[in-house]
Amino acid sequence: MTATSQTDILISGGGIAGLTAAAAFASAGFSVQCVDPAPPITERDAAGSDLRTTAFLQPARALLDEAGLWERLAPHAAPLQIMRIVDAGGEVPEPRTVKDFNATDISDLPFGWNLPNWLLRREMLARLQEMDNVDLRLGTATTTLFTRTDEARVTLTDGSRTTARLVIAADGRNSPMREAAGIKVHTTRYGQKALAFAVTHPIPHENVSTEIHRSGGPFTLVPLPDYQGKPSSALVWMERGPRAEELFNMDVADFEREMTERSCSLFGPLTLASRRTIWPIISQSAESLYGERLALVAEAAHVVPPIGAQGLNMSLGDMRILLDLAKASPAELGSRQMLETYHRKRFTEVKLRVKGIDMLNRASMVETPALRDARAMGLNALYSLAPVRKTLMQMGLGAR
Repeated sequence: MTATSQTDILISGGGIAGLTAAAAFASAGFSVQCVDPAPPITERDAAGSDLRTTAFLQPARALLDEAGLWERLAPHAAPLQIMRIVDAGGEVPEPRTVKDFNATDISDLPFGWNLPNWLLRREMLARLQEMDNVDLRLGTATTTLFTRTDEARVTLTDGSRTTARLVIAADGRNSPMREAAGIKVHTTRYGQKALAFAVTHPIPHENVSTEIHRSGGPFTLVPLPDYQGKPSSALVWMERGPRAEELFNMDVADFEREMTERSCSLFGPLTLASRRTIWPIISQSAESLYGERLALVAEAAHVVPPIGAQGLNMSLGDMRILLDLAKASPAELGSRQMLETYHRKRFTEVKLRVKGIDMLNRASMVETPALRDARAMGLNALYSLAPVRKTLMQMGLGAR
């Protein structure tokens, strides 16, 4: 006989977004089942660990607080006080234009806080394991979705079935639940890949996130707490695919020389402090953020290049709206009216942000000297207008 369980919300996907959603909805009093095919890796140097980092921007903190997560994460977080944009698009890789966006111009808090993804998984799991209304099924995937107007039925790879009032698809850019619901996506491929890893450096970062533009894509250093007694940063290096593969396979000494040059030596010689990981870069947006009894969030709904810490913060914006709707009318959880409202409140903003980050990425990729010069002039022009600079900072935080 097939085992069947019942829950308010089934979350397909146990990545950072899915685990955050599980903690947030369970903290609000809903029963939650969270499933993911891959057991999470929660140690920095374990094979397969996610060495990317997530910068939680200011608006995310309230959601993390409500979910009972912030108190666990705060001791490990590196504050992001200044966002520094460097244009190094001249004949040689050296700064031509350096502009600082300082959080003190708009707030008494930092822009955000940076944490490694492997550590986020560790702390989020610890929070979920202490909650009675969370059923974690990690190592188990969703396979089929059958919906009616009043409930969804999901079959899992262990042969069991779950009946839920709402299914949240947080199962990534190739979302099985989105595909099961027949929701189409639009995808843009840039021919780029991103290298993600950690470095140490002799010159302290002083809580400055530094994004260096030259060609191929941005080269971004984001503050981390010290590692083995040395200043440390997370580094995301975007390049055209063949160049990224060449860098990924380079021996360590040559790679360190290349990345120090690409960094314009702003932090002194960079030393690799982890293994290298490599990721394809795409933009993607779903045609709809909902189906019957189904809400799409995070990369199931939208994927953007890693620029300006927008990816996961857009995902948390999805969750903020869904959670507020669920709390305002618990009896309507998963109803067509609730999901139509979610789509209406999020869809236009998601489309605008996907398009905006697409434009920024294309600008960062330019290789011809004339276009590089135009990019530097554009940065100068934007920065010199104080109201524009302030608006850009507020938009970067996720404000409208």
